[in-house]
Amino acid sequence: MEIRRAATVAELLAAAHLYDDPPREDWAARFLAAPGHLMLIAYTEDGFPAGFVSGVEMIHPDKGTEMCLYELSVDEDHRRRGVGRALTEALLAAAEERG
Repeated sequence: MEIRRAATVAELLAAAHLYDDPPREDWAARFLAAPGHLMLIAYTEDGFPAGFVSGVEMIHPDKGTEMCLYELSVDEDHRRRGVGRALTEALLAAAEERG
């Protein structure tokens, strides 16, 4: 399994089976353009998007900058294999890198 940051609209649309509703191309583009938004996608060895985690960076007056885990989804056939844990840990690592 490889986890990498989604960088293109095509990557976000290819993970459509993981979302609650069908993704919209214009919303996907806005998501990627927003500097505080982050989506990490877990890919199987054959390139299948097995799960994703999205995070939103927030700034609070008394807490500074925090990363909020917004949504976590794992394909039903890939559950109970550590995908969700790996995605959560990858989001934590990305948040720490961002400060």
